[in-house]
Amino acid sequence: MNHHHLRGPQLPPPRGPLSAAVDAYLRGTGPLPGPANAAAADPYGDDLQLALYLCYELHYRGFAGVPPEAEWDPDLLRVRAALEQRFLSALRADAPAHDSLDDALGALLVEPAEGTGVSHFLCEEGELWQVREYAAQRSLYHLKEADPHAWVLPRLWGRAKAGMAAVEFDEFGGGRADRVHARLFADLMTDLGLDTAYGRYLDAAPAEMLAVVNLMSLFGLHRRLRGALVGHFAEVEITSSPGSRRLAGAMRRTGAGPAAEFFYDEHVEADAVHEQVVRQEVIGGLLEEEPELAPDVAFGIDATEFLEDRLGRRLLADWRAGRSSLRTPLDPERPAPREQEMSHTS
Repeated sequence: MNHHHLRGPQLPPPRGPLSAAVDAYLRGTGPLPGPANAAAADPYGDDLQLALYLCYELHYRGFAGVPPEAEWDPDLLRVRAALEQRFLSALRADAPAHDSLDDALGALLVEPAEGTGVSHFLCEEGELWQVREYAAQRSLYHLKEADPHAWVLPRLWGRAKAGMAAVEFDEFGGGRADRVHARLFADLMTDLGLDTAYGRYLDAAPAEMLAVVNLMSLFGLHRRLRGALVGHFAEVEITSSPGSRRLAGAMRRTGAGPAAEFFYDEHVEADAVHEQVVRQEVIGGLLEEEPELAPDVAFGIDATEFLEDRLGRRLLADWRAGRSSLRTPLDPERPAPREQEMSHTS
């Protein structure tokens, strides 16, 4: 008997009718929602984003009790397509667009004189409980770091494929299991007294974080969106080095621990190199072969910035008000704010 489907994280509690129906279908206890339900949902809300996350996670490690065949269930794929269309249409309408790819890339290379984002806040005034919350939320991606981007490799060729593979090789530890970036992030979580189990903080993460991770899966799973995936990857790699330097400073200032410091120190160096490879080889190689994809690359950059900005605003609004940014509190293994010790489950 195959017990593989018993592994993986537990399905999280639903957050509305869409996610409840997808959850019930995966458990074998109810029907899927109709496509019209997806079309009427808030594209950035908890319900749609969790429903989409459940569909996408079947392509990664799945969920305990859900058979692996669910990954390619045709009825579930039809529902996923409706959820994706709602999300993608909203992004195309709402994300501020640069006039050209050169403008989009140029904006990434300019660090504002007075930064106001999450990494600035954590570096300058963040407390340990906020660092822990940040790590718990980011674990939804970092425990599978680089996996969504690997899907684009069969859709590239020549310089773009070679450059992308070179960066991914580094992300996966350069052949060393102890240097895989997902492993390094788990070590960071251990320093912070967090549970390193894959998917452990899915229920705690708000819709804004789910949307950031879902965007990578959306771009990665569709060949037609390969240009957008490259744009997303460029945004991440180009902005990572300065942001990681600030986050390394935050880890040191709050006493997070040596593994926590090392994770971001590693990204300061690695991503400074990756930035050049992504711009010159991945984007340069892609547009040399398929120049018509330039608008898609720009859209990938713009959509990524749009969702990261939404997440940043959510985190900073909560933290500056002295409250948790999470839907459910962390285990109190490290100091936490008074509000977090109360029943804050927004």
